[in-house]
Amino acid sequence: MEVSRLRPKYLYRPWSRQLVLSEREEIISAGNFHGEYPAKACDYLAIGIHEIASMSERRIERLVNPALSELPAFLVREGGLNSGFMLAHCTAASLVSENKVLCHPASVDSLTTSAGTEDHVSMGGFAARKAIMVVDNVERVIAIELLAACQAIEFLRPLKTTAPLEEVIRVVRSVASSWEKDRFMSPDIDAVTELIREGKIWQAVRHHIEHYHRVQDVETRVFSPSMSFVGLGPPRSNKRSLNNGGQARAASQAKRGRTTVKS
Repeated sequence: MEVSRLRPKYLYRPWSRQLVLSEREEIISAGNFHGEYPAKACDYLAIGIHEIASMSERRIERLVNPALSELPAFLVREGGLNSGFMLAHCTAASLVSENKVLCHPASVDSLTTSAGTEDHVSMGGFAARKAIMVVDNVERVIAIELLAACQAIEFLRPLKTTAPLEEVIRVVRSVASSWEKDRFMSPDIDAVTELIREGKIWQAVRHHIEHYHRVQDVETRVFSPSMSFVGLGPPRSNKRSLNNGGQARAASQAKRGRTTVKS
């Protein structure tokens, strides 16, 4: 389309014609004259990431509630003298409640401006800014849960948890010590939040998770004799394979061209 045929309002809206390619660290001027598509993507991002904090807060509740955890109330000794994680849980709950408001989609709103020339506003800028606010809140809720979970494990020592979780505890304890009595908690929450943002928690467990997925590439289950496959089916280990009758049945079904899978 020739520039002369474009509606005049597009000529003085250069910010609506940009493609932001974050992986290439590049911004390209293009012909995307409306920002509703990224606005809706940001709205869905906020809604999706909010659920992580919503579930995290419920786990914190189960940790600090002695009726559910069978641990000292609010994860601190001498509960009558110390509040422990009570206020940290209140902080997590307030952040989750704030996110519920922020998750209201911005892209559904529009007000005409500029003497009627701006007929439909995408609200993409606020949708993006709002999504960032939700992500920031989620990171802090996860940080509070990490601190609470590490504190809960202190009451179960000398028992140990799994190797990946012990790695997480080690990383968290590098910036925040355990709670013996009340202290100002904000610095610890900030420090663990930075661990999350810098990817250090993920790096501590990454090799464990990647190894798990590599092991799971080979199917080790004993399949039901009534199950059929396309061809030879999924790869199986030598130690655990179908019995001879099952193998013969699978090969026979493959020759007949059966494609259904029944369990």
